[in-house]
Amino acid sequence: MRKYISIICAAIMMVSLLCACGNTASVNSETSGDKLQIVTTIFPEYDWVMSILGENSDAAEVTMLLDNGVDLHSYQPTAEDIMKISTCDVFIYVGGESDEWVDDALKEATNKDMIVIDLLDILADEIKEEEVVEGMEAEDEEGEDGDSEEEEIEYDEHVWLSLSNAEKICNKITEALVSVDPANKDVYDKNFVDYSQKLSDLNEQYKEVVNGASNKTLLFGDRFPFRYMVDDYGLSYYAAFVGCSAETEASFETITFFAGKVDELSLSSIMTIEGKDHKIAETIRDNTKTKDQNILTLDSMQATTSEDVANGTTYLSVMEGNLEVLKEALK
Repeated sequence: MRKYISIICAAIMMVSLLCACGNTASVNSETSGDKLQIVTTIFPEYDWVMSILGENSDAAEVTMLLDNGVDLHSYQPTAEDIMKISTCDVFIYVGGESDEWVDDALKEATNKDMIVIDLLDILADEIKEEEVVEGMEAEDEEGEDGDSEEEEIEYDEHVWLSLSNAEKICNKITEALVSVDPANKDVYDKNFVDYSQKLSDLNEQYKEVVNGASNKTLLFGDRFPFRYMVDDYGLSYYAAFVGCSAETEASFETITFFAGKVDELSLSSIMTIEGKDHKIAETIRDNTKTKDQNILTLDSMQATTSEDVANGTTYLSVMEGNLEVLKEALK
């Protein structure tokens, strides 16, 4: 991966030099003008930026790199992506193992005044390690010689699925926007206060739903990117795979364990994340005693596209939808 990024960066440098020998002023005026250049990797970051920009959104060019349903864990930047990062005013990324390519990309940055926001760095001690719970299939990681590699700590990257985390991150985004555009400080500060209140209100609604529920366990026949959410509200969970897993098939033992756990806890629902393939959840249901559980989907926002944004999807609308699903799941 690092070799891949290095090749792209070298190519970009050559292109930049050629452009400089041609007509740099023309290129800059056509591509950026006086607009703020902000690059985000994932949808939640993009939507937070747009919410804080508010009425000033037309004065900024905001890019969401992981568009068209590209998954964070398999994304590889294009030369155009790295060029955008190199010249932007603010760059926002998650900062986990999936973003290892960022270090190399930032080394080629031509804007040395760029503000870089790393979500995991913001949250620091609040980041959670990935955990393997009862019934979960652990990933088999082997080295080049076939031997298991020395175990390294892997952190759960899905920090955006906590409303309290979102508020902390939005505060940092606001500070960054004020730094690069101090003339509009009052606008950004007001928009942050308003947005922060919406996050807080929704957080209270989540607490109310969970506190009023008799069942406080979720069972995922899927990957599990919702660790931050369940920990926020004291929920228990079972899941077939960790959130960053590339696995798509569950063993017979896993299916049997989960079906038995659904029966034991009298769960009315089996959870999945967004996507068309809910085969594991359906197989679990088909192996329970009653075979009548609902298959419910929580949206982790890992497949949200610019088309969804154009159709009105926002971070808050997704989290509101997830709350409705949670109400059903905790019956």
